[in-house]
Amino acid sequence: MDKSNLPKRTILLVDDHPINVDSYQTLLSSIESNKNAEYLVAFDCEQTYNAINKHQINGKNIDFAFIDINLPEYPEKKLFSGSDVTILIRKKFPLCKIIIISMHKEPNWVNQIFKSVNPEGFIAKSDINYKCFPEIFQSIEKNEIYMSQSIKLSQKIMIQKNINWDDYDSKILQLIAQGEKTINLPKFIPLSLSAIEKRKANIKKQLVLNLGSDKELIDVATNLGFL
Repeated sequence: MDKSNLPKRTILLVDDHPINVDSYQTLLSSIESNKNAEYLVAFDCEQTYNAINKHQINGKNIDFAFIDINLPEYPEKKLFSGSDVTILIRKKFPLCKIIIISMHKEPNWVNQIFKSVNPEGFIAKSDINYKCFPEIFQSIEKNEIYMSQSIKLSQKIMIQKNINWDDYDSKILQLIAQGEKTINLPKFIPLSLSAIEKRKANIKKQLVLNLGSDKELIDVATNLGFL
């Protein structure tokens, strides 16, 4: 393929360990669709802030951003972590696909990041290897939401804890996934329609942050292993 015909995209890589940034760039560069990509690299919040601002001033987009959460702070701009950096990226480049990479995978922490950032990808460093990294990127490139196994488990634990998940909730999801309309669910579950609707709304609130469609609910539930 002629490299000149490939889309010109910009990929931001941020990690406080330069060896990680080098590894990510090497792996991403091996993907055919990235042969013509421009890479921005940064190792702390201040460098990231400057790179983002310079790119915006030059009228350029950032298409993908791989952000480590644990970064040296930039108090002057109230950037204290990679989480703050991602919020800044969302503001300046709303179409940018953000991928969080972190050594942390505690359920409470993972849940907080999802609610504040809602990234297109969330990867625990312990789940990454050189074989899967290009596959992860290509999944996100296709507009799929990617969570590594440790992150999925943390999300599942947190959701079950928050909404006191039981067999009725699982059955509601299963029936919706099978194409049953909500109004018909009392035929299969010994609960009133209002009780079922309340449970469904609560499940949606936890799984689909924007209270999206039933299809979005089922897609997320499947991804998390509830179906």
